[in-house]
Amino acid sequence: MTTRIGIDLGGTKIEGVVLGDRGDILIRRRIPTPRDYEGTLAAIASLVADLDVVAEERGPIGIGIPGAIQPNGLVKNANSTWLIDRPLIRDLEHRLDRPVRAGNDANCFALSEAVDGGGAGADVVFGVILGTGVGGGIVVRGQLLDGPNRIAGEWGHNPLPWMTPAESPGPPCYCGKRGCIETFLSGPGLVSDCLATTGRERSTSEIVADAVSGDADAVVLLERYHDRLARALAGVINILDPDVIVLGGGMSNLPDLAAAAARGLPRYVFSNTVRTRIVRNAHGDSSGVRGAAWLWPAQGLAEPR
Repeated sequence: MTTRIGIDLGGTKIEGVVLGDRGDILIRRRIPTPRDYEGTLAAIASLVADLDVVAEERGPIGIGIPGAIQPNGLVKNANSTWLIDRPLIRDLEHRLDRPVRAGNDANCFALSEAVDGGGAGADVVFGVILGTGVGGGIVVRGQLLDGPNRIAGEWGHNPLPWMTPAESPGPPCYCGKRGCIETFLSGPGLVSDCLATTGRERSTSEIVADAVSGDADAVVLLERYHDRLARALAGVINILDPDVIVLGGGMSNLPDLAAAAARGLPRYVFSNTVRTRIVRNAHGDSSGVRGAAWLWPAQGLAEPR
């Protein structure tokens, strides 16, 4: 059996898995994320050593990070700020004495779902992260599309399409602009919309529960969220025209979200037919770490059917 190691470097935890030939997770470990660079390197090295011992072999390593690796090898756009401008992959390869491949965490999610998840068998898969932020990744015929700027799939920092007068110019975004898709479709974006339009501070789970119980304001909030998601995904379809869009992140757990977004697409997509499928992810919280392992593909598995 050929195994590969996947590492998901999160802001609060580092998860590591050993993945088998057919995508089965053979071993899983989780440890807290140190809040400094040297501590992070040491923690990853220790985690990999533990996985090596249990797996009884030294598999290749893929790592998903909350940012991107620039062509010069330094990290950029990382929420874990202690990684920024650091040669993370070079330093890890030195400590681990083997090659390491890295991908943005949203790219790793997209790859996992394209290989053997919600987008398995499709030529073009767009993987969506809807969580505390909004990100995405593109997989074409089993291969990640990074782009020369390493930002392919970053739809969350484009403006929400077809803004209404009430929406424009949109909330301020941490990136320095206003009206980014992330400010509308992230979890905090829905919570902020609730506060701004109803005067009530409610969590996303409370909004959903209130909508289910018939609260009119909560129902309107979710309907507006569905419409905004449809608009934002229509923009992706008009440019990329993917076969499948896979929804991930905490907000993807909203009831019937994929179906609700799909129903809204015909109003916005520049076509008289919409054949792009919108689906929930197949691997849940495991998709990111699995996708990191799939940065080293198994023979045949990453090929579309």
